[in-house]
Amino acid sequence: MKLLAFETATEACSVALYIDGEVRERFAIAPRRHAELALPWAEALLAEAGLRRRQLDAIALGRGPGAFTGVRLAVAIAQGIALGLDRPLLPVSTLAALALQAAGPRRLAAIDARMGEVYLGAFGWDGQGLQPLAPEQVAAPEAVILPEGEDWHGAGTGFAVAGGMLGARMGARLHAADDAALPHAADVAHLAAAAFARGEGLPPEQVEPAYLRNEVALTLAQQQARRG
Repeated sequence: MKLLAFETATEACSVALYIDGEVRERFAIAPRRHAELALPWAEALLAEAGLRRRQLDAIALGRGPGAFTGVRLAVAIAQGIALGLDRPLLPVSTLAALALQAAGPRRLAAIDARMGEVYLGAFGWDGQGLQPLAPEQVAAPEAVILPEGEDWHGAGTGFAVAGGMLGARMGARLHAADDAALPHAADVAHLAAAAFARGEGLPPEQVEPAYLRNEVALTLAQQQARRG
């Protein structure tokens, strides 16, 4: 299978091309340059692989949570390409993609949500794939609901918020955490490929960003309803 993946929910911008298990990726920490980089990188990856857009089976994207403009950008780009090609979309949780960088069967992904808050997701790894263990949440690190159990491994900039409050609250239950980790489109692609194999592709118009902060940003459906 062949799919193109976009991840622009944080200060990192990345695009990945998945071809039958092999992944090529462009990645850079490039605040405010996501719109400038994403599509040219996608075209470059396709050219390097000798592929045309029509040969893609699906388009994947990190659906958030993350920066509002970055999440909206990934959705808009992926929807535009998928609609033009009449291909399904594969939305992937940005926190789940980040969790792939952690180790062990219990993984905690945290992204700096600004305003003194973090986006947090808890996942289990069974050797084959990730499963969410609780609803994703956004709150101050001293207020998030911590997962139960021992031997958690963490990844993400949320572990650096408020002087590492999240890790301090977890205490000895957190085995290790990389507080510099950022989500990658390559990980979005791996999760999307598994979702595609399960038949979980969606029509492009049904995909919406995951903001978590619903009171701050309207969903695409709400925006369309207001325009109507």
